[in-house]
Amino acid sequence: MNWSEHPEDLPEEEYRATTDEYESYPPREEPTTPTTTMPTVTSGRHPVNVGHLVMGVAFLGLTLVWALVVSDAVSLADHQWLLPAPWIIAGAAGLAASAGSRARRATTPRRP
Repeated sequence: MNWSEHPEDLPEEEYRATTDEYESYPPREEPTTPTTTMPTVTSGRHPVNVGHLVMGVAFLGLTLVWALVVSDAVSLADHQWLLPAPWIIAGAAGLAASAGSRARRATTPRRP
């Protein structure tokens, strides 16, 4: 039988000969070396996407600043520091999430 031919494409006599040939082989033995498995960590948490977190916090902060300015609760002329505050807070949240995920990755055992 040619290596490129499928047994199903052969005439019935040759097909039977190829399948009988495989049945005559001894059964495979299980490996004698022990296999080690890593314990499964089920913490219920998923990895944080830092980019989504930063942009979400920035959007929420800018929306809050916009609402304060539109409702005349704050005037931007007196509180110019208010506009960059959401970006600074979002950056700090991103740094904290990034540092937290790196620390958690260092203590979690890796699978082989």
